[in-house]
Amino acid sequence: MKISIRPYVVALATALALLCATAGAASALTVRGSVQQVYVVGAHGHQRIALLDRRGHVVQSRRAGSLGGVVYRGLKPGPGYRVRPAGGRARGPVRVMPNRSAPPNTGFYGQRIPTSGYGYLTVRDGIKLAIDVHLPSGPGPYPTLIEYAGYGYANPAGPNSGISQIATLLGFAVVDVNMRGTGCSGGAFNYFDTLQNLDGYDIVETVAHQPWVLHHKVGMMGISYGGISQLFVAKTDPPDLAAITPLSVIDNSATTLYPGGILNTGFALPWTKERDQDALANSPTSDQAWALKQIHDGDATCKANQALHQEAVNLVKQVRANSHYVPSVADPLSPITFVHKIKVPTYMACQFTDEQTGGHCTDLAEHFTGTRHKWFTFTNGVHTDSLDPATFNRWYDFLQLYVARRNPTVSASAQALAPTLYATALGVNGVTLPNDPIQHEPSYAAALAAFQGLPSIRVLFDNGAGSANPGSPVPGFEHSFSRFPVPGTQARSWYLGPSSTLAGGPPAKSGQASFKWRKAVPATDFSGNTGAGGLWAATPNYHWLQNPAGTSVSFVSAPLKSNTVVFGGGAVQLWIQASTPDVDLQATISEVRPDGKETFVQNGWLRASERKLDPRQSTLLAPAPTFRARDVRPLPKGRKTLVTVPLYYEGHAYRAGSRIRVTISAPNGTQPIWSFAETVPHGHGTVQVAFSRKTPSRLVLPVIPGVGVPTPLPPCPGLRGEPCRTYVP
Repeated sequence: MKISIRPYVVALATALALLCATAGAASALTVRGSVQQVYVVGAHGHQRIALLDRRGHVVQSRRAGSLGGVVYRGLKPGPGYRVRPAGGRARGPVRVMPNRSAPPNTGFYGQRIPTSGYGYLTVRDGIKLAIDVHLPSGPGPYPTLIEYAGYGYANPAGPNSGISQIATLLGFAVVDVNMRGTGCSGGAFNYFDTLQNLDGYDIVETVAHQPWVLHHKVGMMGISYGGISQLFVAKTDPPDLAAITPLSVIDNSATTLYPGGILNTGFALPWTKERDQDALANSPTSDQAWALKQIHDGDATCKANQALHQEAVNLVKQVRANSHYVPSVADPLSPITFVHKIKVPTYMACQFTDEQTGGHCTDLAEHFTGTRHKWFTFTNGVHTDSLDPATFNRWYDFLQLYVARRNPTVSASAQALAPTLYATALGVNGVTLPNDPIQHEPSYAAALAAFQGLPSIRVLFDNGAGSANPGSPVPGFEHSFSRFPVPGTQARSWYLGPSSTLAGGPPAKSGQASFKWRKAVPATDFSGNTGAGGLWAATPNYHWLQNPAGTSVSFVSAPLKSNTVVFGGGAVQLWIQASTPDVDLQATISEVRPDGKETFVQNGWLRASERKLDPRQSTLLAPAPTFRARDVRPLPKGRKTLVTVPLYYEGHAYRAGSRIRVTISAPNGTQPIWSFAETVPHGHGTVQVAFSRKTPSRLVLPVIPGVGVPTPLPPCPGLRGEPCRTYVP
């Protein structure tokens, strides 16, 4: 979830000055072995320190930060490492641990953490992580969940972007944890590196060993950052992890960071910059400014923990250095490459039009092969719609059945709080929880059997059209399927043709359509998420503008003879010729309705020089360019070239009488937060889209035949995450 920086009524400047005043003070130098790392604290500021192997050879030499900390990364596991400060004697030896889930010694799992409130949890390399424990009302032991991310989750004033308050109201204890290198947690931050994931393993096992934890098994919960972290922790297979519930997550870091090979400067790059900012030692302008208050109030552990924050990896530099897909770097950061290792029961929910993580999460469903107990909910909607009422009920049922091991029943007080919850979180009034048959089962065994009988894949269609209040987070209808891709899915093609048509077959005559490529200015701007007109509200103030004349080409189908249900990825195959060696393209799919309105459905992007498809995923239902540097090829001059623009996932019911439209343009202009400021070419250009029987250009969508659509055309505006405007040919 995208964070907002909250002001604190504390003397931040005074606290920062206090921290820095003691930074260079002499203290005992401490060296510790970690997982493929060694770290040092207590050095003099900027002191050069050499790392020696067991034979006394210098492995690395680094200067400590101003707070006296230094981290040596990428080390071979083994004993005998020492450090030698300039002009001083060697310290050590220490052992570097291997990259294994279980630590060499599990005795520290017996440590006691607070039964309620703020404190610290020590992981295998001695780093202390900031935590905040929230207990529900009533006596224990309690079914317990962990919420784990790099935001201000452990903030004693309340978690930033966390949802622990919801879980405690429902009877769960929640342990909120700040990742290493953030807030008051010790260590140095790096985006989902091995050590951060193994911290999660240690957190699970330590919390599970607490006397107040029911069954001594814990689950994980969280949305966005706190959802993605669950995938990384679960792959390490902690023995006492009962289940995970990742919400609003990514399938691959590249599909959010570099859609189609184009840097996402609207959300992903600023998010990365925020992580770099948050990793600084108590920056008063970051989301972690709460740590300054802790230090100001006398938290000595928080103060000491800042020493290694300056050793954080510069993520923006990493982003720039890996503009193409490098498997050794990108695969460990891409859940799609490892979710098959997850063995615990899983409930996941995502949105096709998520304005932050993007619409690619659906791709994970077919790769969850390590567990039989898996359920997925997909819908159109915004980032918070993974907690829509229908999704919320299933999330709650799952946690009760697989973590609490009890019959799921939502109390009357929780039911009564639902309208307040959605009014506060989304700015939408009058939202209640729907009837849930699982919650009416007479026993735990009956409820578990009923839940396990649910199909794995659930799609909530027309989210926003299911109530009298258009835009409320209620689906118009839903369908469930045994697996994804749905058996029987057909790759249906609509071919580009003359007069801006999309037809059922290739055109008899050759032709082309041209547009002037120019960098487009993002057409949407939101000052907030909730409240009247906010992005998460019922009726956001979308500004989905028409492309200026001559800057795009579009093709429209004939009216559909029947309802057409699409669920999955897709592609736009184009034969193009450009005036420049490279060009960034955006494909926009929309529904032109019989009432003269046009509804946005989905986008796809491609940098034409990175057009080569990955042979492992080259089906038209889910094409995937390789985006590897070795595959980059400029467009040939004066010759048509076939490019495939991969579409992000959709679950949409195109109504009979509607027409399907595909628009090709420069990137930007359709997304509320995603945008692209570093597109190519840097100036202007011309793009020709050609079509003929021999070289057909076409739109391909995954159509599921035989799916009934029981509801009429939804209101416009009304669908969540899908802006609507007057259709202009």
